[in-house]
Amino acid sequence: MSQSITPKELARRVVNLEETLVLDVRNTDDFDDWKIEGDSVEVINEPYVNLLDGIDPVAEKLNKDQEIIVVCAKGRSSKMVAKMMEEEGFTNVQDLDGGMKAWSEHLEPVKIADLNYGGSLYQFVRLGKGCLSYMVVSENEATVIDANRMTNIYERFAEEKGVTIKHTIDTHLHADHISGGRQLANHTGGTYHLPPKDAREVKFDYASLEEGSDLTVGNTTVNVHPIYSPGHTIGSTSLIIDDQYFLTGDILFVKSIGRPDLAGKAEDWVGDLRDTLYSRYKELSDDLIVLPAHYSSIDEMSEKGSVAARLGDLYRRNEGLQVEDEQVFRKMVTENLPPQPNEHDNIRQINMGKMNPEEEKQREMEIGPNRCAVHG
Repeated sequence: MSQSITPKELARRVVNLEETLVLDVRNTDDFDDWKIEGDSVEVINEPYVNLLDGIDPVAEKLNKDQEIIVVCAKGRSSKMVAKMMEEEGFTNVQDLDGGMKAWSEHLEPVKIADLNYGGSLYQFVRLGKGCLSYMVVSENEATVIDANRMTNIYERFAEEKGVTIKHTIDTHLHADHISGGRQLANHTGGTYHLPPKDAREVKFDYASLEEGSDLTVGNTTVNVHPIYSPGHTIGSTSLIIDDQYFLTGDILFVKSIGRPDLAGKAEDWVGDLRDTLYSRYKELSDDLIVLPAHYSSIDEMSEKGSVAARLGDLYRRNEGLQVEDEQVFRKMVTENLPPQPNEHDNIRQINMGKMNPEEEKQREMEIGPNRCAVHG
């Protein structure tokens, strides 16, 4: 009987650059939109409907002794295909447990650094969606930044570290994924922070995340300095942690910059975006390590599985920071943009507390890649 591989096991393979062959049996449109990626990952797409009468369409492309991971949308079709392949003499076939839906929800924690005055900074990589969230741990306290909907992962991690989550922060009102910040704060008795300019329509209480209002995590004083940095949203606020690590939210990525159009305000916000990237950030130290809230492709990931870059290096190589002509910049970030994230307006409504669909509906709304960058 064929075996299953969990999203966690597959994630470790991707991060560790282990050679991995994936047979994706979803329909071609879904595959083209979003797939498992990695420097060591080879992916073959053959829609399940083509395999109903047998596996001949893929048999010639595959070696019967090589390890093959079969993937579908929810984990059912892949099990059937894996069984059929076994019956045809394939000896090392696994199916991805829960399919792409489960892959979309897995978070892989990666340690970024030990901090100067004690404590550590961790990045949680959501490989199936390109989302990045963070946890600052110091003494017996923790702060979580840009939490995803799957809050139990952060709670388990905090429990393992012996710390209590005292603060949760969203750098802006998200449109590509459902925030877990407020729910996580409710579960742990912590305080949820949101930039007030992004919170004008929210239906819940929050603490204001504003420039000049530092947060302290733990007894060893790891300061979190908010910096107002509008452009992706009108309230977007970046964070500097330990005077070294620069959490830029969806304003600046390793290979692109944030898009200003997800709230229908592209023309209004493009000037703010340029001012943030070409003035506010320019005044900061080149040695800050940029830690964004998303990445667009697996090649932005380091060998240890993290996504980070020195700010000064980005000013030399990130194309979104090289456009001197303001009109050319305006055209770049308002025209020919990638498709907007799936259900982005409804996701904004959920993050404002105006909607609260059932869990399964929330999972469906988030499926697919993030599209927060000007160029995906």
